[in-house]
Amino acid sequence: MSTHLAVALTALLAAGLTLYSGFGLGTLLLPVFALFFPVEVAVAATAVVHGANNVFKVALVGRYADSTVVLRFGVTAIVFASLGAALLGALAGLQARLEWSAGALSGATTPLKLLMGSLMLFFALFELLPRFRQIEFERRYLPLGGALSGFFGGLSGHQGALRAAFLVKAGLGTEAFVGTSAVIGLLVDGVRIATYAGIILWAGGRFELTAGSAPLIATGILAAFTGVLIGRRWLHTVRMRWVQALTGTMLLVIAGLLGTGVI
Repeated sequence: MSTHLAVALTALLAAGLTLYSGFGLGTLLLPVFALFFPVEVAVAATAVVHGANNVFKVALVGRYADSTVVLRFGVTAIVFASLGAALLGALAGLQARLEWSAGALSGATTPLKLLMGSLMLFFALFELLPRFRQIEFERRYLPLGGALSGFFGGLSGHQGALRAAFLVKAGLGTEAFVGTSAVIGLLVDGVRIATYAGIILWAGGRFELTAGSAPLIATGILAAFTGVLIGRRWLHTVRMRWVQALTGTMLLVIAGLLGTGVI
């Protein structure tokens, strides 16, 4: 019961912090789920919450999406999202481990933990530092943006920051930008969730799932989804610098601990 409560409260808080920290839902939720679940399970669980959130977004603003941009960006995003998700499944099946110790501190990392820790670190800095947030790409690079955003979306769930960098110069108004981004995000989430499900069904051993872990995973997903709903209903989206700094520090610490195998 105490573990379920810890997972629920942590996931609820992380989902709510997206409104104040400036970080995306996936960027915040993945490290939190990684504290409690195997990293590949954390990615899949985050995808469910992220996908459900995008369903709400599409229902609200999907009609404003620019079909041309969705097509040019979305086709490559879908293809590469499936490739990224498949790579996640392949890495989850690797048995290689690197164990280390330094005094009272020790850890055991794997290729997947090392990669995920590095990606968490990179994308946390990408969303935290103004220099990275100002990166923009011309409209002609939309298919490339779809490929990169989709691939990392499938592999680790990090898709929003890259997608925004490529869409910001696509000549979209505010409503079209939000609607287009939501539709593309939902397409990527749908493809990667389907790929994760296929991997679990056909090669379930690659994802460290047990019958006993299912209720805990469901608790985390429901709590995070509740946090999103509460935020959308009662809170206003603002960015507090001290919350952003505190959250960013937390993300960097968790990324380091995961990558080195301490957690």
